[in-house]
Amino acid sequence: MLIGVMYRDGTYDIVKDIALDNLVNSEKILKFYRSGHWVIIGREPVRGMGGSGIGYRRRKYDTYMCP
Repeated sequence: MLIGVMYRDGTYDIVKDIALDNLVNSEKILKFYRSGHWVIIGREPVRGMGGSGIGYRRRKYDTYMCP
């Protein structure tokens, strides 16, 4: 899946979803587009910043499908 992101310098890009975690953790982006709206890093919860989910295995069925 492709996700729209805005970098710290104000430029926009579209990246693969697997790259999003790295961009968020490295603080290279200010926001990304999710579920019809922009998510601003630090204002809204994102994967890996709290919550009960852990990485890509955050759904109940993931534990059955992944070792």
